[in-house]
Amino acid sequence: MITNMEGSTMKIFKWLAVAFAFGLVAAACGDSGGGSNDQAATTTEGSSATSEQVDVTQGSDFTFYVITHGDAGVFWSVAQRGAEDAGRDLGVTVIYQGSNNDPEKQAQDIEAAIAAGADGIAVSLASPDAVGPAVKKAVDAGIPVITLNSGVNQFKELGAITHVGQTETVAGEGAGERFNALGASTVLCARQEQSNIGLEERCDGLANTFDGTVISEFVGEDSDPTAQEAQISAILQENPDIDAVLGTGPNVAVRALGAGDAAGRDLIVGGFDISTEIIDFIESGDIAFTVDQQQYLQGYLPVVFLYLNKTNLNTVGGGKPVLTGPGFVTTENVGEVKALVEKGTR
Repeated sequence: MITNMEGSTMKIFKWLAVAFAFGLVAAACGDSGGGSNDQAATTTEGSSATSEQVDVTQGSDFTFYVITHGDAGVFWSVAQRGAEDAGRDLGVTVIYQGSNNDPEKQAQDIEAAIAAGADGIAVSLASPDAVGPAVKKAVDAGIPVITLNSGVNQFKELGAITHVGQTETVAGEGAGERFNALGASTVLCARQEQSNIGLEERCDGLANTFDGTVISEFVGEDSDPTAQEAQISAILQENPDIDAVLGTGPNVAVRALGAGDAAGRDLIVGGFDISTEIIDFIESGDIAFTVDQQQYLQGYLPVVFLYLNKTNLNTVGGGKPVLTGPGFVTTENVGEVKALVEKGTR
């Protein structure tokens, strides 16, 4: 039986080895350029071990906070599950908090975690100007910080160990190349959050590689799908040249289908991220693709990295982000991904 720090670290290395073996994590070569409000805590302590299962006792008194701008929707619920699964696997406490796109609340949650004596904090930076000062307070207090999902261009200046996510501009560029291949001429880049810098970077990346015209617009939040669909339909009616829509989230991409029907338009639709709906529409051929940033990893890996920093003084990334995407789900691989979506890990 292995119950000391060495055993705990061995388990983490085993998990990381599996992730790398399947190509789920890749370090970036360089820098470039949407959980609930409820808290969820998980702890796990092993009581027996075999060659395949290792007890985790070292570090079981650690408490790591994962504080995001997320809502309780299809994307962030998977990221939250990843963070909580990591807590159970490592025998540590994970407290997940989402601010529902309220940067003031997110900053307050970070400051509360500092006051509570957090052993580490993972935080998304969709609104770096508003949330960054609180992150800097955590770093100045000696608390290790890892950014996730949003913050690839800000994590170093704030003193975070690394960033876990995708480079949004590169992801947008990949989408632009796909629209070129699909024969689109004018793409509406439909954003579901007004002040999220990551969504703007997706649209900027699209414009970098797309050979035609890009129209970037905020079309309303996912919390009001009827209004969102109506706004997209209105934009389509005002712009008869639009023949494609890139939704910067999975829900807005699905809403684009209904908007196209309402406007009498046959659209090429692509999206970002994964939901049951968007997977079904890719499978049926109504949506061409979605960009997958593997949000389960964005929840899971920061907890692993914080644990290794606390128990073994490890740092990850060498000053570069750890990339979880972009990948693409198309009609060619949607069947395999669908099975994982149903399990709640994609």
